[in-house]
Amino acid sequence: MPPQERRCLACRKTGPKSEFWRIVRLHPTGTVQLDQGMGRSAYLCPQVRCLQIAQKKNRLGRSLKTQVPDVIYNQLWQRLTPPCPLIQQSTIPRTD
Repeated sequence: MPPQERRCLACRKTGPKSEFWRIVRLHPTGTVQLDQGMGRSAYLCPQVRCLQIAQKKNRLGRSLKTQVPDVIYNQLWQRLTPPCPLIQQSTIPRTD
């Protein structure tokens, strides 16, 4: 694998770091967070199937060697759902 490439822990696809989500177990606290921090990292494709596999088979927990809180999975699921556009009635011009 060339430098700066990572592998999805669910589907095993390789690619540049920017194509994946990074989940980190921070050193020395052992807390798990997304995207930033120094410590043991795991990478996951931003796709429904990969997230399903990672959660069902506990791939994140095994890769990070710790239990991954449900809050982290919830945040990842929220990233998959596109934000719905909010249209306020007051901003729509009236043509009376």
